[in-house]
Amino acid sequence: MVNALVQDNLNSLQLPSLPYQRPLLAIGHGTRNDRGRQTFIDFVEIYQKLDTSRPVIPCFLELTEPTIKEGVETCVQQGYTDITALPILLFAARHNKFDVTNALDSARSPYPQINFSYGRHFGITPKIIELWRDRLQELDQPQHNPRNISREDTVLLFVGRGSSDPDANGDVCKLARIMWEGSGYKTVETCFVGITHPRLEEGFRRAYLHQAKRVIVLPYFLFTGTLMEKIFDLTAQQEEQHPEVDFACLPEMGIATQLLEVFRAREIEAQLGQVAMNCEMCKFRLAAADMHGHGHGHGHGHEHHHGHHHGSNDPYAKLEDYHQRIWQTP
Repeated sequence: MVNALVQDNLNSLQLPSLPYQRPLLAIGHGTRNDRGRQTFIDFVEIYQKLDTSRPVIPCFLELTEPTIKEGVETCVQQGYTDITALPILLFAARHNKFDVTNALDSARSPYPQINFSYGRHFGITPKIIELWRDRLQELDQPQHNPRNISREDTVLLFVGRGSSDPDANGDVCKLARIMWEGSGYKTVETCFVGITHPRLEEGFRRAYLHQAKRVIVLPYFLFTGTLMEKIFDLTAQQEEQHPEVDFACLPEMGIATQLLEVFRAREIEAQLGQVAMNCEMCKFRLAAADMHGHGHGHGHGHEHHHGHHHGSNDPYAKLEDYHQRIWQTP
């Protein structure tokens, strides 16, 4: 659902024209959380309504349907051969570099006539920084800060999803630092809700070391889901355990005009062939270089294995295990 303020912004949103009327595969990670899946579908449907000149087809890498293969088949059935594929992902981690491209290659194999223009992730961009700065400014208002605690007495706790790709984890830390620069907050602590470290619980512990009167939790997530619910639950637990500290937990980005604007920019880039990926620190490239002495070697023929481990077993739970595993590739 879209609230009235966002709807007003959407009504006035003007997107730049596309160079070509090619169908767009809007590729999400996928979730078993029904609300998270529906928010993704809503985002794609709103993006479609802003420009009906070509079909925008939602699909998912895993955990739910429609699949990427089904999305490609929909394009083929409608007679298209040139397709834009865009990952709706925040950072260039394993899924963007490796798994989505594998799935696209597999889906294309029965259709040699297809040409893909593969776009890049959202990344660190001024529009998203603007989105979060606006939301943090709202938290300064009396209705959200009744004790009028200053930013100088506030710690910003920046929470990333967590990845098995060190390059992507480094981008989370970079973005957290950018959000802190010039903000007036006492400091920013960066933590993660899964896979990598420090985990969210450790993030809270570090925030208390600064003797903060207020902790603002900023979950760097696109849409709601199981992990967002976990962040809210852990924050509520901390609030009970530390009544001397004020807590505020921002929601996920959701359907925001800034995200739709970034998505349009990524679609235009892909159509014009202007996509530039950061491959220098990609662990898949580095592993291939060690093996072969040359080439990028993202290994699009590899099987689709995961570092996410959606079950209860967490092979990265211990920090020493994480350090031993993290630079490994499938």
